[in-house]
This record gives sequence, structure tokens and C-alpha cells, in this order.
Amino acid sequence: MIALSLAEIAAVVGGQTHDIPDPSVQVTGPVVRDSREVVPGSLFAAFVGERVDGHDYAPQVVEAGAVAVLASRPVGVPAIVVEDVQTALGALARHVVRRLGATLVALTGSAGKTSTKDLIAQVLQHKAATVFTPGSLNNEIGLPLTALSATEETKFLVLEMGARGIGHIRYLTGLTPPRIGLVLNVGTAHIGEFGGREQIAQAKGELVEALPSADDGGVAVLNADDPLVRAMASRTKAKVVLFGESAEADVRAENVRLTDSGRPAFRLHTPSGASDVTMRLYGEHHVSNALAAAAVAHELGMSAEEIATALSEAGSLSRWRMEVTERPDGVTIVNDAYNANPESMRAALRALAAMGKGRRTWAVLGKMAELGDEALAEHDAVGRLAVRLNVSKLVAVGGIEASWLQLGAYNEGSWGEESVHVSDAQAAIDLLRSELRPGDVVLVKASRSVGLEGVAQALVEPGAEGGVDAR
Repeated sequence: MIALSLAEIAAVVGGQTHDIPDPSVQVTGPVVRDSREVVPGSLFAAFVGERVDGHDYAPQVVEAGAVAVLASRPVGVPAIVVEDVQTALGALARHVVRRLGATLVALTGSAGKTSTKDLIAQVLQHKAATVFTPGSLNNEIGLPLTALSATEETKFLVLEMGARGIGHIRYLTGLTPPRIGLVLNVGTAHIGEFGGREQIAQAKGELVEALPSADDGGVAVLNADDPLVRAMASRTKAKVVLFGESAEADVRAENVRLTDSGRPAFRLHTPSGASDVTMRLYGEHHVSNALAAAAVAHELGMSAEEIATALSEAGSLSRWRMEVTERPDGVTIVNDAYNANPESMRAALRALAAMGKGRRTWAVLGKMAELGDEALAEHDAVGRLAVRLNVSKLVAVGGIEASWLQLGAYNEGSWGEESVHVSDAQAAIDLLRSELRPGDVVLVKASRSVGLEGVAQALVEPGAEGGVDAR
């Protein structure tokens, strides 16, 4: 974080200083909420969770070097006491962002947010110092913590914004007002909470509504291939830039193909030129993500050649997202178990089919959460798609949703042992350990709550136990 005194922080967040001998002492380290991340100069934000109260760690973090604790009650060590720690954290982030003057890029969408955010960050790092959301910490706490990690050297701040309801993104943009806003897609992720795709579009479009006008430098980067996203152009006064495979897109891809290893390659076209890209990531769905990143980078002054080089060098920064491991025996494990929705599940299956040409393929799949009334139809459709893509083996893991996956496969023409339903992750591990052969390719994917990353870990590390069960 940029250096601020405790007195200045207290004034920004409307807090009272307690047990602080010298309010002019500065916070020079990061703002953290995990006591294990404290370093000398830190400010520790004490949150009260379901199982842990951060206030209980106050003496420990000060001993480890924290300058003070941002707390909702006195804790017997230097502290800034506020009515609500989350609100105070947001106010501090807003103050720091305003002071920084860095270009703030925000993105949202139903699928691909984290992968695209990682691509944007890696591309922009070729141009200037860039700070970006770690993993998918895209909520009311993770977003301000990311913003507060920026320093005086930061030129670009790339923030992923998630939403579980109307008004969530509006709140986040109020904390960290973006100049460039990117909307990737409107899918069915969290459709059970929103009530429909139109409601999801309403929520995601709050990002472009928050942008400054075109005259003030605002840019809305929209997916030309998604009608609900493209329609958001009418909701903003910012300059609109379209990306996609549509001929009308400002930044588009031509000659899209997959290499023998399943990596996408294409010709990148921008308003200022064209260049070839061959990605290190796996799956054709990354083409859209790459075009989104390219559109942002082009608006920030990078040439087509610079963008293409950066995209071709970019890798996966976040765990359990198409994380590919080649075992010594020739078995390939694709760990995409961080989360799942119908769009990302279909993309992962298509990537598996491309990677597994001429090899035996396994799809180890579990529940896609928060689909509401669409759950049965969507799980059934994924099971059917696995058969249409000629996936050799479908292992459906868990309860009723897994049974719907298997039912879809059966109804599409699967028979015998081509698909199997197992009760939990350990059963899947046992099955795979006994039946995998050299050269097989295994995809592991489900919603985060299922915990199927344990299956992938057990297959990558012989002797490791899954330690998880499907719910």
C-alpha cells in the first residue's frame, strides 16, 4: 500500500485511535486479513467470521510487525476502531485508488473472469507495473484488499468483480471506480440466485453504467458474440469496443484452430494491425478470453505485435483452472476443479476432446451448484455432451446431480461401463487408480463446494489421499 499515517487512515475511515502512542507512524506494508500474511509495516483487518474472530489475533499480529489493527472494538494493542471493518476497508481502498492515479480496469462475467483477468495482467505487465486480483478474490473484502496492495509504482490495477445479486457490482465500482470496464458473457452461473439470464445481465451491466463518459476516457469492452452483453452498449456513455469472432468486432480472431496438444491458435486483428497468437493455455474457450485481454491492452496503447507476443507467453496463474500435469507414466491430469457452470463445463469437455485425440479420455465430473430450476436440464445436457464428444469414460461423482449427469449420458447412447456414478471423491480415486492406463487424459471438474481438486491431487501425487467427499 502507499504509505499512510495511522492518523490519516483513521480520518479516512472515520475511526478512533486506541493505544497508539504516535499517530504519525505510517503503514508501509500490505493490508491483510490473514494473520499469517502479516509482515513488518502491515495493517491487520480484524474480521469476525463464523469460526474465527480476527480480533483474537491482535497481540500476535502486532508482535509479528503489524503497525496497528483495523478493528470493531478495542483489542489492547494499537488499533483504529470503526463501526464496521468491511465498510472501513472499502473507504480506505477508495481513498488509495484516488491518490494513486493508476488506470483501473474492472471485469465481470458469468464464466472466464479469473482466467481473463490473469491474461490481462500478464499482457499489461509487458507495458508497466500492474497489480491484479489474486485468484478469484472478487467480493466486498477481496477487491479492496487487492486495491490496497497497489504502490506508487503501479500503473495498471486490474480488478475482477463478482456478483450474486443486483447492486453488488454497483457497490464494488463505488469502492474502486474503473476507467475501463469489461463484460465477458452472460451465462447461467448463479442463475438459481438471480432468477434468470436477464437478471444476470442487469447485474453485470452495472459495470458499464459506472464508467466515465467517452470524453473523460471511459471505455466499455463488450463481447460482440453475446447478444445480452452487446446490448449493454446502450447502458453506458463510455466508448464501446467490441471483441469476439464476429466480423463486426473491433478486436477479433480469424483462423481459430487447436494445436495437437489442445492449445488455441489464431490470427489476432486489432484496429492498428494483426498478428498471430499460439497460446500456452488449453482449450478453445481461451480465444474469447484472449480477445478480451487484447481489446483492453489495445485501448491502453499496445500494438497487435506486442499483444500477440504477450498472449503467446501467458500461462495459468490461478490454481485448479485447466491445470495440466503430465505423469511419468504418460497419464495427463487436467485439474479444472476450482468451479463449474454449464458454460465452463462445456468448454472443458471440448478441451478434453481436443487434447485426447487418439487417446482414451476420462471426464470426472460433479455437481454444478446454484442452477435452481435449471439444474436437472443442465446436468443432463452435460452428460449428453460428453457422449457426443466421444469422451471414453464419464465418472459422475456425488449425489443426485451426478446421477443426472449419468442419466444424460445414458439417454444419449452411453452403455456398459462408459459412464459410472460413484458416491464420493474417494470412490472416484479408487476407480481411477485401478483403471487408468498410460496415455489416458483425465479431466476433473465440478463446483468448488464438491472439492474434486482432491481427486486430481491424488492422481498427480501417488499415495496422496483425496480427503474430500462430494456433497
